[in-house]
Amino acid sequence: MHDNLAAALDIGGTKIAGALVDSRGGILVRAQRPTPAREDGETVMAAVAAVLDELTADPRWERATALGIGSAGPVDASAGSVSPVNVPGWRDFPLVDRVAERVGGLPVVLVGDGVAMTAAEHWQGAARG
Repeated sequence: MHDNLAAALDIGGTKIAGALVDSRGGILVRAQRPTPAREDGETVMAAVAAVLDELTADPRWERATALGIGSAGPVDASAGSVSPVNVPGWRDFPLVDRVAERVGGLPVVLVGDGVAMTAAEHWQGAARG
């Protein structure tokens, strides 16, 4: 039997990274593009879309049950929007809605990158146990 997978996006000022991850934290697929941080919001979203396209092209994508996004802030998780200070083209950008449109109804969760890093350390890193 195959495990369900989680999809992940890391939105930062220098790179946009994505992965498919198994329940043990193993990274099965990686994709990455430079963040066009000084460009307009749609150009930045095109880089996110390119990462998502690479992930969704993998046959294991069908096992993904949710997608988590960690983004540079400020992040408004309740509105699903981001306004990263290092990406001026994204002010109150509706990232969750835009990503959800591309992933066909998969649940999408947004947190700030600090929260995402803390959760990762607790799950797989120095804070484990």
